[in-house]
Amino acid sequence: MKCRHCHAELSLQLMDLGSSPPSNAYLGAAQLAAPEKWYPLRVLACSQCWLVQTEDYAHYAELFSSDYAYFSSYSTSWLAHSKRYVDEVVRRFALSPASHVVEVAANDGYLLQYVQQAGIPCTGIEPTASTARAAREKGLSVVEAFFGVALARQLVAEGKAADLIAANNVLAHVPDINDFVAGFAELLKPHGVATFEFPHLMRLVADCQFDTIYHEHFSYLSLSAVHRLFEANGLCVFDVEELATHGGSLRVFAQRRDTGEHAVEATVARLLAVELNAGLTTPAYYEGFQSRADDVRDGLVTFLIEARRAGKRVGAYGAAAKGNTLLNYAGIRSGLLPWVVDRNPAKQGQYMPGSRIPIVDEARLQREKPDYVLILPWNLKAEVMSQLAYIREWGGQFVCAVPGLEVL
Repeated sequence: MKCRHCHAELSLQLMDLGSSPPSNAYLGAAQLAAPEKWYPLRVLACSQCWLVQTEDYAHYAELFSSDYAYFSSYSTSWLAHSKRYVDEVVRRFALSPASHVVEVAANDGYLLQYVQQAGIPCTGIEPTASTARAAREKGLSVVEAFFGVALARQLVAEGKAADLIAANNVLAHVPDINDFVAGFAELLKPHGVATFEFPHLMRLVADCQFDTIYHEHFSYLSLSAVHRLFEANGLCVFDVEELATHGGSLRVFAQRRDTGEHAVEATVARLLAVELNAGLTTPAYYEGFQSRADDVRDGLVTFLIEARRAGKRVGAYGAAAKGNTLLNYAGIRSGLLPWVVDRNPAKQGQYMPGSRIPIVDEARLQREKPDYVLILPWNLKAEVMSQLAYIREWGGQFVCAVPGLEVL
């Protein structure tokens, strides 16, 4: 396989997770009698541009289908994060009713609703019909398509060039990353700004966040790789912030290379130096990750087996994509984990892909009163523990598996 960005041959492996179905391919009851598609899940690092990426097996249209079940608005902490972002960029970049904001991967309108409330014209771009429909129900204008240069040029021709483009947790999700990034340079007004949020590769490696690896994530991003990628496709990084979201993310601020006026902040050189000193641009950085992930897998399986032998009841919370990676890599099925609670009605009554563990509503948790609740979306640990604090009334305890087994 060749690198998605620089086209160099790939040979340096970060991890091989065997095979699994797409992590958001939830199953209905009727599908339990049919086979599932499983794809190899192997992650390689480019030793030329240091873009970390999955091998190509599944087509993106299969991963982002019309019944895509991930809705951003079911996380209250993520809504609060999005509201703060809108408040900050409106103030920093003097956005007004004369401006135009575009969000790429607008999902269910979780962020653009706050742009709309601020009286600023906005457009969402969202390829999945289920989430686009939810965004339209909020009164938002949504273009239901995948983003790239062609769509950017179409929007500009329609008078929809952007003063600000937001792209949260989507840069990792695109197979043709060059065309995607080049589209931002096309869509931005001469002095417009684009912001990108994505999980930071350094945090993934440091905290053994291997469960964030799945087929929908084509790339695993560092500032070093993104800086090269943007420069090659018409953008210039002028600021970067480190965020706590998703276990440690970056928010990168970019402008057009030809017309942008923002001075490059010292934050950019500082973080590039941190990554360089950590060894991120050396093969040695990627060695040993597989064995650390195997230890996490073994720790969870051991805990579940011992809990069953001790007569303890275990349930899980959060039918998240990262949970599907973890469960399938560990080979966990309903015999060890009988159900997963999720607040999203679109997932309730369905089954986790691969493991086929049933997804239930919160009433099941309250009725069965398990001894342990395994939090699969560990990045929302504080939110989940607050929401489900009542399990302490019957002596219930919370469990997280990543970066190491912890009973809370």
